[in-house]
Amino acid sequence: MSGFIRKRLIDDNAALVQLLGLCPLLAVSNSVVNALGLAIATVFTLTLTNALVSIIRPIISKEIRISLFVLIIASVVTALEMFMNAYFHELYLILGIFIPLIVTNCIIMARAESFASKNSVYLSIKDGFFTGLGFALVLVIIGAIREIVGNGSLFNQAQLLFGDFGGLLHWQIFADYQGFLIAILPPGAFFVLALLVALKNKFHNK
Repeated sequence: MSGFIRKRLIDDNAALVQLLGLCPLLAVSNSVVNALGLAIATVFTLTLTNALVSIIRPIISKEIRISLFVLIIASVVTALEMFMNAYFHELYLILGIFIPLIVTNCIIMARAESFASKNSVYLSIKDGFFTGLGFALVLVIIGAIREIVGNGSLFNQAQLLFGDFGGLLHWQIFADYQGFLIAILPPGAFFVLALLVALKNKFHNK
């Protein structure tokens, strides 16, 4: 793994190190499917906005750059929201306000300002994809842990994302499991995130 990729996936992971974008990370990660839906949306938005910002960077005035970045991000997210509403309507209803809130995700604005506005299109796409992928991995891992502990299952309601094939992915790990409610409530997200941060720091220090 190259240093460029490792830095974005592990060493400077947006969720575990920079602690950015925690609102959607904690709010919708009560199942793998919800987490994966938002993860894909975030990776797409980061990659595309980084590319667009890099393309227009030679003609951006410093005085209006932040406003222009917000406009670009909002346009991409609006298109993405309309796409999800059309083709993944039930998942779109579950994710609710957290799709349009991608516009205010600090990760996306930070990468546009600190990297995409200063580098080539190729590097900006690469940065956006792997930064988003690092965030997505944490999101899905939290969703998996919370779903297993909370419901004793994995990929519940996977048909919302994968259609009829998704029904085959559902795995009830623990039969007759009564569930652990706190795992799928907001406090459970904080506990799992804290555990992941602690594990990451432990291995990093070693």
